[in-house]
Amino acid sequence: MMTSELAALAALDCRSGAPRLAPDELKSRQKALPDWQYANDRLTKTFSFANYYETIAFVNAVAYVAHRQDHHPDLSVHYNRVVVAYSTHDAGGVTLNDCICAAKVEALRA
Repeated sequence: MMTSELAALAALDCRSGAPRLAPDELKSRQKALPDWQYANDRLTKTFSFANYYETIAFVNAVAYVAHRQDHHPDLSVHYNRVVVAYSTHDAGGVTLNDCICAAKVEALRA
């Protein structure tokens, strides 16, 4: 699956209990997410920018995606970079929703 195909999906309602992805499925989904790293039950990626204005514009775009999908990442915001981390706490790790939202965030830079 390509990033655009994954990004075209909508996050599922987590209140019904999104299941944690099996290791093989996670590896398959991660192929559509260039430079996203999996560690400590989270998908993370650092996005770099030229200045603070671009950084905050990206943060606002991520916030819009999170609101629309009702699935929110952890963000670490710095002057010229943002670390985006996805994990579904109720599932204890990465779910399909995390991969879908990571792909939507990835598409912001396309």
